Amino acid sequence: MAQEMTNRKPYGNPYLAGVLLGLTLLASFLILGAGLGASGCLARIGAFLEGLILPSHTLSSEYFGKWGNHPLSYYLCAMLTGVFLGGLFSAILARRVEFGVEKGHAASSALRLILALSGGILAGFASRLARGCTSGQALSGSALMLTGSLVFLVFLFVGGYLAAYFVRRQWDD
Repeated sequence: MAQEMTNRKPYGNPYLAGVLLGLTLLASFLILGAGLGASGCLARIGAFLEGLILPSHTLSSEYFGKWGNHPLSYYLCAMLTGVFLGGLFSAILARRVEFGVEKGHAASSALRLILALSGGILAGFASRLARGCTSGQALSGSALMLTGSLVFLVFLFVGGYLAAYFVRRQWDD
């Protein structure tokens, strides 16, 4: 295991990554006329999967039906696919791909998976309710200086620190 750890490449510079992310956001506004986000594609994947099983029900749905027969034909789906594949490719090149459950000593793997799944479901529901995910609100909304997005960003960090306070015992010995 120690040999495996020394073969890893170091992480990239976070400041450079931030500048590149900002340039990507700028390019998205200039080329597409819209910002970045991920939850829009995840909802469309849900529409696609439901359409495979119940096509007429999906098309008549007030929520999913507006996307028609090809819900995955949307720029955010191409972006989400690129982000996933780019991250995977980068991790493979840096030899950082490992399968496992990242957890503290005080938490079981089952508890960690339950907490992760619960948090993911809650965040997914909230992103659809708010009509935007954290990346859409924090990146695109705050780049446009939207008051709601800036307030969201502040409370996102406040909520994150509060949640960390209450669940940190799961990571301690």
